[in-house]
Amino acid sequence: MAIGPDTKDWTWVIGRPCRECGLDIATMPRSAFAGLVRASAAAWCAVLTGPGNVRQRAMPGVWSTLEYGCHVRDVLELTNYRLRLMLSIDEPCYPAWDQDAIVITERYADQNPTAVAASLCDVAEVVSARLERLSGDDWNRAGTRDDGARFSVESFARYNIHDMAHHLYDVTGTRYDGSRTG
Repeated sequence: MAIGPDTKDWTWVIGRPCRECGLDIATMPRSAFAGLVRASAAAWCAVLTGPGNVRQRAMPGVWSTLEYGCHVRDVLELTNYRLRLMLSIDEPCYPAWDQDAIVITERYADQNPTAVAASLCDVAEVVSARLERLSGDDWNRAGTRDDGARFSVESFARYNIHDMAHHLYDVTGTRYDGSRTG
């Protein structure tokens, strides 16, 4: 079954807590960003390589754990690319990225979960190291997404850290504070 596109504007999570996953990324200091990416990546790797059928969709119309894991890996790769743009070019406009089309064209459901986990952890380390090297005005450099949303390096990092954590909640039902839904 095809998955309908996510048309929600998630940029609001930069400034206020997410009621679904429980992460309040707005209160996190920049110094915690790299550790948050690493911790989320480690949790993702455990989920992707742990027991259970990561290829099975829990409900029709919702991505499987593997598909979410592929998405998180690709978001991290995109995050690294866009951070590089913001840090090297004044006010870049990012090329469009259709997350819903990529699921199909890259055959997320057919990928190897162990390989996805390894590449997710690898790119998370690259992003974490990049975040650790930032200082001063680096955090204020900005870029614009193809839909017009404008981000600073700091707000973009916050946005993407939430994305990793929220999708982990999507597949595990565990909120950022460790509580469970349902």
